[in-house]
Amino acid sequence: MANQKQPLKPRGQLTESGWYEIVFLIVVVFLVRTFGFGIYQVPTGSMETTMLVGERFFADKATYLFRKPQRGEIISFNDPLFNYSPSRIKALFQNYVWGPSNWTKRVIGIPGDSVWGIVEDGKPVVYVNNKQITEPYVNTYPLVISLNEDFDLKTFSGDVEQASSPYSYDPDLPFDKQPFYRLKENRLLRDEKKQDLLLLEPGTPLVRDERYDQEHREGVNHWNCTDEFFVKLGANQYWVMGDNREGSRDSRFFGPLEGNLIHGRIIFRILSVDSEYDWWIFDILRHPVDFFNRIRKNRCLQFIS
Repeated sequence: MANQKQPLKPRGQLTESGWYEIVFLIVVVFLVRTFGFGIYQVPTGSMETTMLVGERFFADKATYLFRKPQRGEIISFNDPLFNYSPSRIKALFQNYVWGPSNWTKRVIGIPGDSVWGIVEDGKPVVYVNNKQITEPYVNTYPLVISLNEDFDLKTFSGDVEQASSPYSYDPDLPFDKQPFYRLKENRLLRDEKKQDLLLLEPGTPLVRDERYDQEHREGVNHWNCTDEFFVKLGANQYWVMGDNREGSRDSRFFGPLEGNLIHGRIIFRILSVDSEYDWWIFDILRHPVDFFNRIRKNRCLQFIS
């Protein structure tokens, strides 16, 4: 009996083994991205000038599988204010696939620490286990307030906080020589009378917000969105703060961070571009030539601490 030829598969049609290979590849990518490393883009200025808006960073996720975060490390973690689904399956999907945004702060206190923030001689000071800590990483530049592109500076009369963004500014350099951002002078907010730039000076204590006010009692955990706080951290709690203290929403606002929300340690700056777009392709299409002038060449391919 003559050998019969097997019917040929139509071109473009996957074999069963081909589907297995695709599924296997997806699983491998998921595991590596979840437990190996991650790449993050900085969306806000809360960590200036250590990290600037538009920079891409490499995060090591594997280390924290074997040890806990240490004081001084820069970590990535899930939005601590995110409202997870009561469904266990959906919550897992939110946690590992699509859910809370990634935040980045510096670890100030680790489990078991007592962290105390006070204002001394008009300046915020942090004590850990009754010892004042030195913080060379804290932003020493003033912040200027720039109205976002979607608003008209002449007609705007709404909530400044919602319509503007603070940026680190070097007052010793002209606008065209600024080291961090390309600032548009005509969009910066100024004093109505003197027309001086509105500057938020470094070391300025945060003003108390009564919405978050709590009773201050010695030895009792409290925080209220200011630089005055006290916490005794639990077995899996961390106190985290942004390097840009005047422009960071951190543990002073949401309290101790639960360790299960932490998923990586930021260790390496890959690329630095003065762009607010999550996908740089949009900025390239909009400004195909100028985009490459926005690359901060002196801040690319660097380890950070």
